[in-house]
Amino acid sequence: MKSAKNLLEQLKPLPYFSKDVIRQIGSQPGLTDSTVDTYISRFLKHKEILPLKNGLYISADFLNKNKGDISYPFYLANIIRTPSYVSSWAALQYYNLTTEAIYAVTSVTPKVTRTYKTKAGNFAYQSITKDLFSDFVLVSGKFDFFVASPAKALFDLLYFKTHQFRGIRLEHITSLIDELRIDIDEMDKEEQVKFYEMVKKYLSP
Repeated sequence: MKSAKNLLEQLKPLPYFSKDVIRQIGSQPGLTDSTVDTYISRFLKHKEILPLKNGLYISADFLNKNKGDISYPFYLANIIRTPSYVSSWAALQYYNLTTEAIYAVTSVTPKVTRTYKTKAGNFAYQSITKDLFSDFVLVSGKFDFFVASPAKALFDLLYFKTHQFRGIRLEHITSLIDELRIDIDEMDKEEQVKFYEMVKKYLSP
């Protein structure tokens, strides 16, 4: 039991960890893989560690200490599905361009669409073509994460909502933005210009 407690204590400071990392830490005091797997099952049962997805975990202790920091779920969103960047509603809220309640961290990925429901939050991933997997930046801080630029966050939201702007004309864009209660006037002017340049490539004549 002492070895299990020691293992858990070494996991607590980590923002996330894989099963391989747990086994690596456990091997230092000479624990076998089967013993470590038994401990993992015990930690999960007692909710001392929490699953993000198959083979990837966080400690309940670390989550409790950092759940008030928005950068932590954004950081986890990048980790759970790689490559990806935070976009759409989550990014727009991050930039204070919407006051809508957000129930999932929305991200964009060149991989297939997928959703993960975890104790750290819900994470939704939308698949986009590789040529549109662009216009995101790295925000550095306690937890680093990739997030769409304001223009790309709005583009991504409308791109998926309108099924790639199918049948949408330029005059529809303003009403769509109003319906979604997005305050585009608060967006930097350069970002607004960039947004309309992105959108015009897809609009119906």
